[in-house]
Amino acid sequence: MAKRGDKRGDKRLAEQRERQQVYRKRIKSERRPSRDDIARVLLHVVITRSAARDKLDELEKFGDLIVDRLVEQGFDKRVSYDAFDQLVDKYVKQGWEFRKKTHIGRSVPNNADERD
Repeated sequence: MAKRGDKRGDKRLAEQRERQQVYRKRIKSERRPSRDDIARVLLHVVITRSAARDKLDELEKFGDLIVDRLVEQGFDKRVSYDAFDQLVDKYVKQGWEFRKKTHIGRSVPNNADERD
């Protein structure tokens, strides 16, 4: 037998799901990058520019900072360094670029030039 609170909880979940769908649709139509999109691009820029400018000591300090923060969140230190080093390897040695997000579309928005 379902409790009254369960029905209200189900209704709230359904409403939240609907709000999230509307939000995602709006973000997609606006072509708005997420926090994770920005973070990925930032990491790529920092790594590739540090390597290109031969600032590997700065890149190492940056890696230490990232790994320290990951360890604070409960990740394994050795594995975190390995993951960071693999990214540096991909970005620098292999010239790895991001895959395009196909859900965003191919055309550039009209106001893209306004930001440059």
